[in-house]
Amino acid sequence: MHRFFLPPEQCRDDFLELAGSEAHHALHVLRLHPGAEAVVLDGNGLRLLCSVHSITRSSLTLSVTHRTHLPEPAWRITLLQAIPKGQLMESIIEKAVELGAWRIVPLLTERTVVRLTPEGSLGKQMKWQATALGAIKQSGSAWLPNIEKPITPNDFLARRETFDLALVGSLRDDATHPRTFFREFSDRHNRRPATVALWIGPEGDFSFAELELIQASGALPITLGPLVLRSDTAATCALAVLNYELSSGSC
Repeated sequence: MHRFFLPPEQCRDDFLELAGSEAHHALHVLRLHPGAEAVVLDGNGLRLLCSVHSITRSSLTLSVTHRTHLPEPAWRITLLQAIPKGQLMESIIEKAVELGAWRIVPLLTERTVVRLTPEGSLGKQMKWQATALGAIKQSGSAWLPNIEKPITPNDFLARRETFDLALVGSLRDDATHPRTFFREFSDRHNRRPATVALWIGPEGDFSFAELELIQASGALPITLGPLVLRSDTAATCALAVLNYELSSGSC
């Protein structure tokens, strides 16, 4: 089933129009024809089963045959990810969306190689949001994660956001498997955490001062095994573990 995206305000009627890049993909790549079925996602929980009603050279009209509004996830994971070199951030975002991240906060850490101007930060944010959009169409997720503008760990912590459980990937000897902290939370509260923050550092890890500050805010140090993982591998691995622990009946 081919999936497309339209913002919520364009999904209210029984007939929807695909234009621009979405229409180009439908017409010239997928070569959809009248009567073909498709799914439209609005990124806000709405999934629309549609059929192609009519076609022009540059647009398609879809007829909505069924509407499904999916409930919000039972938990929200915020991935606080140090920006790696090259194009790895896009891959991290794709995998994070597939693994159910609710929000992604790109971090400019002391050891982050990438340096961005305000204009560059905005451009990266828009590009990464488009990557997340492509990922929900690929995975079929009804919820579009928000990709924030790059920010330093200090500035994020200054917001004083609170989470049921905050975890930080760490290479220190006192790091513990995430399962330990999920079980401790479950024992104390008799439920799974509803909001989880996951901090993943850059190549070379967070600086000592950054890690001290993150842990002082309440983040608990976790290990992902005896090997040193690349930043993108660590993010994917940690999110997979969190996804398992949150969906497991043992929590």
